[in-house]
Amino acid sequence: MTAEAPSLRTRLQTVFAGNRTLFGRACQAFIQALIVLSIVAFTVETLPDLPPDVRSNLHRFEVFVIIVFTIEYLLRLWLSERRLAFIFSFHGLIDLLVILPFYLQLGLDLRSLRILWLFRLFRLFKLVRYVDAAKRIGDAFRLVRVDLAVFGIGALFVFYLAAVGIYFFERDAQPDTFASVFHSFWWALATLTTVGYGDVYPVTVGGKIFTFFTLMIGLGVFAVPTGLITMAIVSTREATLKDDAS
Repeated sequence: MTAEAPSLRTRLQTVFAGNRTLFGRACQAFIQALIVLSIVAFTVETLPDLPPDVRSNLHRFEVFVIIVFTIEYLLRLWLSERRLAFIFSFHGLIDLLVILPFYLQLGLDLRSLRILWLFRLFRLFKLVRYVDAAKRIGDAFRLVRVDLAVFGIGALFVFYLAAVGIYFFERDAQPDTFASVFHSFWWALATLTTVGYGDVYPVTVGGKIFTFFTLMIGLGVFAVPTGLITMAIVSTREATLKDDAS
């Protein structure tokens, strides 16, 4: 007896798995290249003195890209065992946001809504599905999400204390710049992130000393989550290697 031939659905699932067949890997490479080229085309479109024929060709390429992405989205939706879960998943929402603005503009005059034009940048997030490194980073964030949440609350606490502290030291010397704690939030943000734009800075001795300690704390604010994420990525990588070895 001959083995039963796989159904169309099964064959397509194998193709979308990507790493099982040569044709599947070729399809994934094609989609990745299309994402990158569409971002390049999006960037070229912003040139002010672009010839009309070039702009017309870019529009044709945009239509082609949307058609391919639409077919991909519909196929993934059809192949999904839980279609509603796919629609509201991260990848499902990204795929939908990439193609939806194009179709909305066909029926409505939405050219004034520039946000729809910016939705094309969501194509960059489509690469997450095809890049193994991005998947490992996502796994790492999920691994330390509780620690990051706790640290985030602590960082907000430090951010507020920094704004209150600089307001206390500088409110009399710079009543316009540090008129309230709310006005001091910008200084706290720029200082804790160690950016220091220079547009708002202390002039009193107490304010300068307080700024020094705030800067030291700001270095730690970024060092702690960076260390957490780095350890999580290493742990995820080691787990992947063990799975591959077994």
